[in-house]
Amino acid sequence: MRVLVVEDDRRLAELLARGLAAEGFAVDVEHDGRDGLWRATETPYDVIVLDIMLPGLNGYRVCAQLRSAGVWTPVLMLTAKDGELDEAEGLDTGADDYLTKPFSYLVLVARLRALVRRGGAARPPVLRVGDLELDPAGRTCRRRGTPIELTAKPFAVLEFLMRHHDRVVTKTEIIRNVWDDAHAPDPNLVEAHISALRRKVDAPFDLRTITTVRGIGYRIVDPAER
Repeated sequence: MRVLVVEDDRRLAELLARGLAAEGFAVDVEHDGRDGLWRATETPYDVIVLDIMLPGLNGYRVCAQLRSAGVWTPVLMLTAKDGELDEAEGLDTGADDYLTKPFSYLVLVARLRALVRRGGAARPPVLRVGDLELDPAGRTCRRRGTPIELTAKPFAVLEFLMRHHDRVVTKTEIIRNVWDDAHAPDPNLVEAHISALRRKVDAPFDLRTITTVRGIGYRIVDPAER
């Protein structure tokens, strides 16, 4: 899942980026409201963490302009301001949730995952392709009821494949959605993750779910439908 953090407190933004990356999110960071607005309209995100007290444009205006532009990415407003009127204003401008500093990091992550789950019918709580199941919120993977242990990046690659199981996805698309811009890997690393996933989700079950479409990319399929 890809998240945009718009926060002018650079230390807090760095801590959030590191923590969310460890949870398997691909994280981009902006420190100015105008830059955050531009990034959010140019790049597809699963969720946005948006501070209110920002230089350039405050969070209220950023959120309002996103909604006016037809960008409906879930937004969690993060602010040092407290009180019912501030919360109401944030929600009225189009935010989906509101968290006051100081906050619990565990609560922040839980709320972000809840926002992603509620993001629309295209993002079901549990992803399924045949007997392969992936729960993005619970960070679990199973096949035929057997748990499969995956580290953060392979999990994110598999999630992206399963969300787009109806088509072929390219290495470039995987990189764009699983890694942030500052840490985009060599395409060979995508191949390495795909190979690792096959050893985990296919080989033990004598199945071939993750397929290569030569010269284009990868596709995940239900073996029973071949």
